[in-house]
Amino acid sequence: MLVTLQKKRPDWLRTKFPGGPNYHELKVLKNRLRLHTVCESARCPNIGECWEQRTATFMILGDVCTRRCGFCAVPKGAPLPVDDQEPERVAQAVDHLGLQYAVVTSVNRDDRKDGGAEFFARTILAIRRIRPECKVEVLIPDFQGSRPALETVLAARPDVLSHNMETVPRLYRQVRPGARYEQSLNLLRSVGEIDPRIIAKSGMMLGLGEEPHEVLAAMRDLRDHDCRILTLGQYLRPTVNHLPIIRYYPPEEFAELKREGERMGFRHVEAGPLVRSSYHARNQLDAAGETLPA
Repeated sequence: MLVTLQKKRPDWLRTKFPGGPNYHELKVLKNRLRLHTVCESARCPNIGECWEQRTATFMILGDVCTRRCGFCAVPKGAPLPVDDQEPERVAQAVDHLGLQYAVVTSVNRDDRKDGGAEFFARTILAIRRIRPECKVEVLIPDFQGSRPALETVLAARPDVLSHNMETVPRLYRQVRPGARYEQSLNLLRSVGEIDPRIIAKSGMMLGLGEEPHEVLAAMRDLRDHDCRILTLGQYLRPTVNHLPIIRYYPPEEFAELKREGERMGFRHVEAGPLVRSSYHARNQLDAAGETLPA
């Protein structure tokens, strides 16, 4: 049974206050190169751990989103002009940090005809030029269902193409206004249709009021649409103006969902209260045993 509006954060959701030399170095680098990270903009609870390990998820196309999703802390409003030099600066940051695995995401840019797909492709190619040994994962918006936009990104050959479903279909209108469940599923299926060498990945947040059977049904839908890597994490309310937390899932329930996902045929399921799409992303790919052919 779901518990309504749980307010006290359980002990298993406690994180350390961010700090440390690597954390501060990355913050200085980000500011110097005028870059955004989803770690900061979305108030990720893992920022201290990840930045101290010299990893971050770069957010391109500005830091203002054209959509108003009920769960997300990224600022919303009128979009900013794009910065043509941003892809090169992301690549410089990846090189400076010595990354072997880079993750790039973006705000929604519904004001642009291609939704920002060209900038994703340019960023992938810029990273490849400066640091060819680095694997690249992109976490993309839905591009309003545009297949040509998806093809633009995939033509740049990311190692992993991620697109988060976020929640179950019944809650889409509340959680992802402006998005459609079937459209996002079809995007993931299209990855394998366009280039089967590229790995499709998705993620969901739990605790927004979904029922257990709805979570399992959504997981089956993802697997049926050729999603190979899945992340499951606890929704954490950024502010009182965002959607409330209906339930906290304990670690043992995440462990059971991981087992269920593996039985469904996912190559890897990363599940836990603090899991986010980009959390230990390189380890997720290694655990899946997936490699991109040359």
